[in-house]
Amino acid sequence: MYLRFEDRILIDENIQAFRAYTRHPDAHPAQKHLVDLSGVTAIEWDYVKLMQLQALKAGFFCGRGSQTLKVYYCPTKLSLSVAKMILRSWDGINTVIPIIQQHEDDALSVLGLRQGCFSNLLADHG
Repeated sequence: MYLRFEDRILIDENIQAFRAYTRHPDAHPAQKHLVDLSGVTAIEWDYVKLMQLQALKAGFFCGRGSQTLKVYYCPTKLSLSVAKMILRSWDGINTVIPIIQQHEDDALSVLGLRQGCFSNLLADHG
């Protein structure tokens, strides 16, 4: 799954989007995730809502006998800060394997994808 964040990250929108994702017939906990944070310009730092979002995610990803590889692409200072905060939220949850990458080719390689950049990935699967 490819997820790209643009502009300001709003937690309520993320909660709605995650709920929609979990209802999609192709969604499953073992699915690999590529989270592109390169377009983030700001984030809503509402910790209560963040915990609500993480609880929803934990409910989906945990207890199903599989692991989820989540690769966070974060080439900027802000996106790296956001990714580090997200990784802390996965502490102690062994069903999610979060990895930070600052280069597109490295992010794709970790996921076992042969494309060298995201535009090629999207063109191949568009």
